[in-house]
Amino acid sequence: QVQLVESGGGWVQPGGSLRLSCAASGSIYSIYGMGWYRQAPGKQRELVARTTSGGRTDYADSVQGRFTISRENAKNTVYLQMNSLKPEDTAVYYCNADLFPLYGSRRDYWGQGTQVTVSS
Repeated sequence: QVQLVESGGGWVQPGGSLRLSCAASGSIYSIYGMGWYRQAPGKQRELVARTTSGGRTDYADSVQGRFTISRENAKNTVYLQMNSLKPEDTAVYYCNADLFPLYGSRRDYWGQGTQVTVSS
């Protein structure tokens, strides 16, 4: 079984910063990619940022230059540093891992989500 545990969400004023963390654990053979998605009320889930084991990163245009994704491969952990936060960044943020479990096929796994609220 594979688990993704997120932490670091909360409330922050516009212009502030937050750092999200997500640790993958359990029956993992190898991780190809890890990333963050978000879903605001009434909207579809969207990609925020992702990174591959080879170091490639992708960002949504709306967060480019404000958010930074990083990864500690040895700890199966991915981080999202969010700076210059805006009210439109308010959403539930979900960690995603594209990985090979010890038993079974490569697939996506999801965390439980962490709320980020940006307001004054």
